[in-house]
Amino acid sequence: MSDGRLVGAVFINVLLTVVELVAGVFAGSLALIADAVHNLTDAASLAVALAARKIGRRVADEQFTYGYRRAELVGALINLTTLLVIAFFLVVESIERLLDPQPVMGIWVVIAASVALVVDLGTAGLLWRMSEDNMNVRAAWLHNLTDAAASLAVIATGAIIAVYDIALLDPIVTVALAFWMAYMALGMLKRTATMLMDGTPPGLDLHAVADALMALPAVELVHHLHAREIDEGRRALEGHIVVADDTDAATMIAVCKQAREVLRASFDITHTTLQLELASDERGDCPLIAEAAGIMD
Repeated sequence: MSDGRLVGAVFINVLLTVVELVAGVFAGSLALIADAVHNLTDAASLAVALAARKIGRRVADEQFTYGYRRAELVGALINLTTLLVIAFFLVVESIERLLDPQPVMGIWVVIAASVALVVDLGTAGLLWRMSEDNMNVRAAWLHNLTDAAASLAVIATGAIIAVYDIALLDPIVTVALAFWMAYMALGMLKRTATMLMDGTPPGLDLHAVADALMALPAVELVHHLHAREIDEGRRALEGHIVVADDTDAATMIAVCKQAREVLRASFDITHTTLQLELASDERGDCPLIAEAAGIMD
């Protein structure tokens, strides 16, 4: 059902692009043409989101042992980067139009942008529930949300031009829309890039994680903590837990089980790789731990 919504949204946005391009050329409105180009990228972003969702459903194999879910992050990265490129293009075109103003037929701008607004809101509504827990779809949804805002601005611009014949308002509004698009895209791009670069999940305090593990019986020190997000729904952590030299095997097993439960219950970390070390262990891969050792060393 969700894939069907994406396919329908792609078709509607392609159709809208054609309508707006024709109307924009006829009316001489850069803002309307810009909105049409943005709608075309919406269609492309939705197609990318659909492809990424299909790839992301593949099961884990020997080549991608964590699965293919991160394909959706790649899709989000493509969509957000495209949005930034388009914003830059719109600014350049607007500057040219400011230097060489062109007549604009405001009433046609209002009509075409009104149709676009209805489509944008409809598409955003289709994607809203899907976007709540999926960054890939959320990036596509952001495209449509910014389109809806752009359409509102274009409607207002067309109305003012129709009444007062202020043609320069068209490129000025286009610049404002471009900066709005860039601002929205950069916020999500930072989050997407952090996940792709295996950054620490937002809101996760590694010092708090270390303190929770240190509170377990027989644990003397915790270090080499590295946390990341496998995808939006799964957090992973690896770390070394140092126990006293006289700790027996049964206690070590109990420490591992307790550590995994603490990480899952308190920090929503579901994928853990824990290495237990004895305090006196001086091997190359398990160095002697000093009191000053950092939790990420």
